[in-house]
Amino acid sequence: MGLGDKISNAAEDLKGKAKETAGKVTDNEQLQAEGQGDQLAAGAKKVGEDVKDTFK
Repeated sequence: MGLGDKISNAAEDLKGKAKETAGKVTDNEQLQAEGQGDQLAAGAKKVGEDVKDTFK
């Protein structure tokens, strides 16, 4: 994966952390869950990147 993809995934992870925190502060369980989902998606993409990098 290219640098752009890695930056995009890191941004998605940060966005997820911000959503989760905002959900906790405002006691909004839906927003908190969305944030956790964004972080999981970013984590899964990172694992895929790591696998591809390993086999290069």
